[in-house]
Amino acid sequence: MRQSHFDTHSAGQGIDATPGVDARRHRSSPRARGAGDERLVCNRICTDLTVRAAGALARRSPTGVVLSPTMAPSRTSLAACESGPLPRLAAIAETPPAYHRQPRLLDRVRAAIRARHYSRRTEKAYVAWVRRYVLFHGRRHPREMGAPEVGRFLSSLAVDAGVSASTQNQALCALLFLYREVLGQDLPWLDDVVRAKRPRHLPVVLTRVEVAAVMQHLHGVPKLMATLLYGGGLRLLECARLRVKDIDLATHQILVRRGKGGKDRITLLPATAKGDLARHLDAVHQQHRADLRSGAGWVELPAALGRKYPNAGREWTWQWVFPATRTYVEAASGQRRRHHLHESVLQRAVSSAVRRAGIAKPASCHTFPHSFATHLLEDGYDIRTVQELLGHKDVSTTMIYTHVLNRGYGAVRSPADRLPDR
Repeated sequence: MRQSHFDTHSAGQGIDATPGVDARRHRSSPRARGAGDERLVCNRICTDLTVRAAGALARRSPTGVVLSPTMAPSRTSLAACESGPLPRLAAIAETPPAYHRQPRLLDRVRAAIRARHYSRRTEKAYVAWVRRYVLFHGRRHPREMGAPEVGRFLSSLAVDAGVSASTQNQALCALLFLYREVLGQDLPWLDDVVRAKRPRHLPVVLTRVEVAAVMQHLHGVPKLMATLLYGGGLRLLECARLRVKDIDLATHQILVRRGKGGKDRITLLPATAKGDLARHLDAVHQQHRADLRSGAGWVELPAALGRKYPNAGREWTWQWVFPATRTYVEAASGQRRRHHLHESVLQRAVSSAVRRAGIAKPASCHTFPHSFATHLLEDGYDIRTVQELLGHKDVSTTMIYTHVLNRGYGAVRSPADRLPDR
């Protein structure tokens, strides 16, 4: 039987004549680089790429790179393989599938609070209560719980932790906000939850002599701040967050921004503090100029005002009246800023002054606005005027200061004072 050229060549080279094995060995041999054998190898590669490109979107290669489905060879590309060398195929990086991570519960609480422009302290308190509520019930999601779980948590606060009624009501407000505003569950049992009855406490008020004694043991910036607290009825943070533009020395007025209830109001600037405040502002202005020369001089601006006025943070009018002694670098913008004086500085100074003055009352910084309102009412000023100066929403809140006036219980004479002398 006559052998073909292929069989004779295979026998001469010691290659097995099995069709599948012979074809593979023939393609890998050095003599398979002829024109016809090169077309055979090219067609084999292009066909294999066609099969693999069909499933390129569904799997990823070990190197993290796959071929685009548009790289599947067409008739034109096959003809190019037959007529010339095999072109290099471009590898295209795979686009990872879009994955939207569900925000965590506490992040949703923070977003809901900030969308309603609540204060930072409210955000911190609400987030802490929600976390405590979840941990109390073994990390169960609040969506899986209801009125019994809320009741047990609030009862545990009062019975086991011994918190006050105001603290318990704060926890309840945080949970109501969680279910209504965050989880969107307007359940009927939310209105049936019993609120703790808050007892009525009378504020601590100092006499004029006691206020003067405390002032004698204060010096420097703490004394000036305490004078504004007592002379203008400012609260602690309202005084610490004053800016230069809020002080009007000509009209003896102080503009309080976002005070009680997030509202603005105008209050008094004591005439006795005008000179000390003017000298203090001059010193702060010199410090601000030095900060500007060193590349600092920035302060935090409210809300999105910094984007509207990019350079307002370095202007003198936006500087704090009572700046901190040190600067810091804001991470997002890289600005070297100066914060206002921390409220704990005045708190420690007042506590020490009350102790050295020998006053046996639990007086604090908040005692000064209480004394401010009480002494104005004693001097005969209208209660509505005092209400506006303090920023109270309801006049009933201001009426609590009438407990020390001669028109209240102080005007009643005890029957023991009318007993005849023996």
